[in-house]
This record gives sequence, C-alpha cells and structure tokens, in this order.
Amino acid sequence: MSRAPSAEQAFERLTPDGGKSAITRELAEETPIALEFNGIGYAVLMATPADLEDLVAGFLLAERLQFSGDPVLPVALHRTDQGVVARASLPADRAPALLDRIRHRASDSSCGLCGIENIEQAMRPLPSVSDNCRASDDAVFRALGELDSFQPLNARTGAVHVAAWVDANGAVQLAREDIGRHNAFDKLIGAMRRAGAQWDGGFALLSSRCSFELVEKAVLADCPMLVTISAPSRLAVDRAAVAGLALRVLARHDALLAVVT
Repeated sequence: MSRAPSAEQAFERLTPDGGKSAITRELAEETPIALEFNGIGYAVLMATPADLEDLVAGFLLAERLQFSGDPVLPVALHRTDQGVVARASLPADRAPALLDRIRHRASDSSCGLCGIENIEQAMRPLPSVSDNCRASDDAVFRALGELDSFQPLNARTGAVHVAAWVDANGAVQLAREDIGRHNAFDKLIGAMRRAGAQWDGGFALLSSRCSFELVEKAVLADCPMLVTISAPSRLAVDRAAVAGLALRVLARHDALLAVVT
C-alpha cells in the first residue's frame, strides 16, 4: 500500500579541483502518514513508508492509548496521492482517553509532544520499569559490532535511524529503520508487540541521541535498558532515573558511558 522506502536520484559530484562527474544515489523516502483512530484524525507523521502496521502499534503505546497487555489492533492502510492514511479502531473503553488526548493536542507532530498544550500533559508521570536488564556491557559491545548488518536501508541511503531489540547475550533479535528516530523506535516496539516478543532481560539499541521522548517510549514499553549512540539530555537522564530505566550512552565500539544514578 505504500511507496518503496528508497528511490534513485541523479547528482553531479563536484570536487575541490574543479572535477565534475555524474552519479546516482538512493534517497530515503519521507512520506506523510496520517493516523486516524475511531474515525478521528489524530496526527500526521513524516516517516519512511515501510512497516507501518508496526509504527501504529508502537505509536498507540507511546501515546498511552493502549498498554503493553492490550491486544494489537488491526490497521487498515490507504494510499493516496499525498501519502498514506493508517486507520485503527480503539475499543469503547479507550474512547475517553482518545478524546482527552486529542483535546490536549494543539497540532500534529511526529514525536507526540510538540502538539501538547500544557506542561502537565508533557510531563505526565511515568510508570516504573518492571523488568531487569541481564545484559552485561560486553553484550552491548557485541550488539554494536553487528548493528550495521541490520541497517540495509541506511547502508544504501546514509539517511535513516535504526532501533534494535537486543537479547541479554548481545544478539540483535529484531530491528526497524526509519528516517525519524522516534518512528524507528515506535516501529520496533510495535513489531515486538505484534510478534508477542518480550524484552526478557535484553535492551533497546538506538542510532540516535538519548532524548526525553525516547526515554518515555522505552519506559512505556517496559524496556529495562536503553542504549544510544549519542549523548543524553539532562531531562532524559532525570526521567529515566525516576522510572528505573538503565541508560548506556555515547555507545561506540571502543567505549560507552553508563549513566550513574
């Protein structure tokens, strides 16, 4: 129902010595994805048009419109000239939460926070993470070593993020790519929900900075540890500490930082 995640584009390569040559490169697609829940337009995400059922399943969890134990909803995808419309129907008992959430959204956003009207909605209390990470730091380094093989779209385009579920031994079990880091994580969480997979002492590995929003998504998915390639924000560290989410940041092949709380 959606476009291919990449397409070729012609370029002229220029060098400092005045050289010119014609080349082609693949570009990652970025497509508007309109989310409709119970017939109501909820948000428009700019995303890579692949694994959209996973995206919706993860997004619903991040928006607290569903919870970890809820059944995964079927998603209907409708392609238009401008993008893709993804439709899902929440059960009647979630309708009040849906309407309340819409009431506090001032505009569409890709992160689920930019459209919030007030600080209270943006800083809602987080639950505590119930799972414990059993992975050693050696397992994190092992996962970093094999992450490239789970980024085929990025290998072709150099323009997308990856989010990976890694088991306690450091083996990547599942990965999703997207041009947006929030979308990649939502896709991973949604894919795990649809497969009935649990973190089981493992962790999430993201090719991005450790932002407040990604901490929120990890906690709401009951992920015991979040590992990111780049640095965290102060708020991300504080929110992770309150929820009991372990953080490993600036993760490289030769070193990483364990956040001390």
